[in-house]
Amino acid sequence: MPAAAAPIISSVQKLVLYETRARYFLVGSNHAETKYRVLKIDRTEPKDLVIIDDRHVYTQQEVRELLGRLDLGNRTKMGQKGSSGLFRAVSAFGVVGFVRFLEGYYIVLITKRRKMADIGGHAIYKIEDTNMIYIPNDSVRISHPDEARYLRIFQNVDLSSNFYFSYSYDLSHSLQYNLTVLRMPLEMLKSETTQTRQESFDIFEDEGLITQGGNELLIYGRPVYVTLIARRSSRFAGTRFLKRGANCEGDVANEVETEQILCDASVMSFTAGSYSSYVQVRGSVPLYWSQDISTMMPKPPITLDQADPFAHVAALHFDQMLQRFGSPIIVLNLVKEREKRKHERILSEELVAAVTYLNQFLPPEHTIIYIPWDMAKYTKSKLCNVLDRLNVIAESVVKKTGFFVNRPDSYCSILRPDEKWNELGGYVIPTGRLQTGVLRTNCVDCLDRTNTAQFMVGKCALAYQLYSLGLIDKPNLQFDTDAVRLFEELYEDHGDTLSLQYGGSQLVHRVKTYRKIAPWTQHSKDIMQTLSRYYSNAFSDADRQDSINLFLGVFHPTEGKPHLWELPTDFYLHHKNTMRLLPTRRSYTYWWTPEVIKHLPLPYDEVICAANLKKLVVKKFHKYEEEIDIHNEFFRPYELSSFDDTFCLAMTSSARDFMPKTVGIDPSPFTVRKPDETGKSVLGNKSNREEAVLQRKTAASAPPPPSEEAVSSSSEDDSGTDREEEGSVSQRSTPVKMTDLGDSAKVTENVVQPMKEVYGINLSDGLSEEDLSIYLRFVQLGQSQHKQDKSSQQFCSRCPDGVIKLTPISAFSQDNIYEVQPPKVDKKSTEIFHAHIQASQGIMQPLGKEDTSMYREYIRNRYL
Repeated sequence: MPAAAAPIISSVQKLVLYETRARYFLVGSNHAETKYRVLKIDRTEPKDLVIIDDRHVYTQQEVRELLGRLDLGNRTKMGQKGSSGLFRAVSAFGVVGFVRFLEGYYIVLITKRRKMADIGGHAIYKIEDTNMIYIPNDSVRISHPDEARYLRIFQNVDLSSNFYFSYSYDLSHSLQYNLTVLRMPLEMLKSETTQTRQESFDIFEDEGLITQGGNELLIYGRPVYVTLIARRSSRFAGTRFLKRGANCEGDVANEVETEQILCDASVMSFTAGSYSSYVQVRGSVPLYWSQDISTMMPKPPITLDQADPFAHVAALHFDQMLQRFGSPIIVLNLVKEREKRKHERILSEELVAAVTYLNQFLPPEHTIIYIPWDMAKYTKSKLCNVLDRLNVIAESVVKKTGFFVNRPDSYCSILRPDEKWNELGGYVIPTGRLQTGVLRTNCVDCLDRTNTAQFMVGKCALAYQLYSLGLIDKPNLQFDTDAVRLFEELYEDHGDTLSLQYGGSQLVHRVKTYRKIAPWTQHSKDIMQTLSRYYSNAFSDADRQDSINLFLGVFHPTEGKPHLWELPTDFYLHHKNTMRLLPTRRSYTYWWTPEVIKHLPLPYDEVICAANLKKLVVKKFHKYEEEIDIHNEFFRPYELSSFDDTFCLAMTSSARDFMPKTVGIDPSPFTVRKPDETGKSVLGNKSNREEAVLQRKTAASAPPPPSEEAVSSSSEDDSGTDREEEGSVSQRSTPVKMTDLGDSAKVTENVVQPMKEVYGINLSDGLSEEDLSIYLRFVQLGQSQHKQDKSSQQFCSRCPDGVIKLTPISAFSQDNIYEVQPPKVDKKSTEIFHAHIQASQGIMQPLGKEDTSMYREYIRNRYL
């Protein structure tokens, strides 16, 4: 059997920073605290960053001894016990990075995290708090008067809001890309041996702004996770009126790649589970355009800054999209087309001219599809239904691009073929389907109208995803069902987060606004959001833009050059052609990259070629080593856990939060319900939810029992053990709107309910010696499980003597969580089974003498 690729699931997850006068020692360990790494950071250099990695894997005992020697060697006087030479500075869960302004370097550490999602057993965390520590010692520090101001500007970017990370899952790429990497032939990839696999200190380093969240869809007891990931581009990033259009390299403002992932939560393995995803993009119109905000007008006039008759900037942008997503590229333009005074129509005319020019030279099967639709005009009309028209557009888009699923078509879809399913596009492979191409949606701001359009396309794609996993009989989803309400709330949180980052306020127009079912109080809320957005754009966007430029490294503070706050504009920072001579300009006709066109409709980034293979490295592990043991990393049998802390039970669920509480109603999440029949009103009582969240926070902030304090304080030893500060668990895309776990009365009742009534015991009373010994034996069995490889005697010889060797007592020769060998069946049983199958098909076997005599005896006893 060929070797299968698997992602590394266990990595450095806990960090402790120790301090001496000359060095910082960053001690990292995996979650089980069985392997440790040590990183040494020099503090004697005033402006240089000197990091030393000894590339050695320590055990817990070796780390204790190393820290003890460091403590003894750094004391002021030999043999003195009163003063310590090694101080524990801070405990952390990851490293954001190192940054320097005008003095020395700082290290930014993640001190609090919260689990927000789970994809195939890979945990996705949200950064809750960070700590920024200055590295050089005070004795060598060279002070600068402007250092404090740069530090304040840098810290204006709040890392505790909307920054997410994972230790083992690549959030910067789509699920289709990540699973395509796992399917690549291992013999084609660059390989490392087990002796050299620890060459780097593998810790997390955050890249860019990412928003993440998801919910649980319970279908008659079958859990399905719906996860929404939004990847904000770090290129040409900024605020609403200060960053419009595109720069000279084809990067557009407010570019966000949105991916919805659907997975069957009953199986969490990437190789055995069922996963599906769909990707769409939003971004500003790819032209040279801007708006002058000095006039203090609610809608500043749109101006085209440069003439671009050969669509050079648009060509660079669409070439990037063809490389990332393949073809077809579908442009859905939602800006106004008819206006009394030309405003948004300027962008429409220029964009359609650019797309028409570029399509002249593309092959006909890979041309850019342009769909103009004046959404504002249809919204004002009383005769037209906006969402019905968007649904027609969504159906045509999903049929052209297809979606990703990692399993072949179900047999039920072959028996009962659906017309819509047979017309579906994409790229069909033996193991499933691939999405080829992407929908690119834009309005002027890419906020309100764009979010509603993306929701409708995502709703259409969700129906196809559910159908491909065999969860619904037809690829259709209707409004006012639990599934669509859950999905709509997820997209609104997603839109609010992006709108706050780019525009300074939450969404003004939501899905309910376009459905024309919003309450009368929504109008006043829309006015307040508009005023908040106007205030943010007029008074605070300039400071936010400076913080973004400094945080993303667009501006580098340098001694002797103008400071960031002294620059009249940041135009030359984002347009590199203003600071140097232009490189060789591309052809006006062959505007694409030749390698990209060769592999269309597949995206070039996912094609198995030499350039892509160089980016990947394979590390060789034994199949039972803990680096790829997803079972122990996910369930963590070596630690005591409770249901209150279980993520899958605390996340938002359709059965608990949306399904009616009355008995006798169909519990299916695909049943249409009236607003008053649902567990959560379609309009949402926000005040009750906020009150419930406040009550939960009050109960959670109460002081713990003395025994818990003693346990928590004793756990902070020199080995680097630190209790994870998870906070209230949620799987949502924005911290502004907390997860709702039902009505406020029920949440309060669950919080204050005594532990003994729920579990039958009181954990604060402590465990008896007998119970504690039983638990310790269970932990030892869990740690010793699968340490023995029955197929490799060489690996067995390296096992320690303390490992318990378990002998299977079942009928299976190999019975574990990884493989099961079925028992042997004798010949007679096989013949009986085949005869039974043939009898069901009407093929009867001739009767023997024993059968005839048995039948006669039965008749004699029954009737005679």
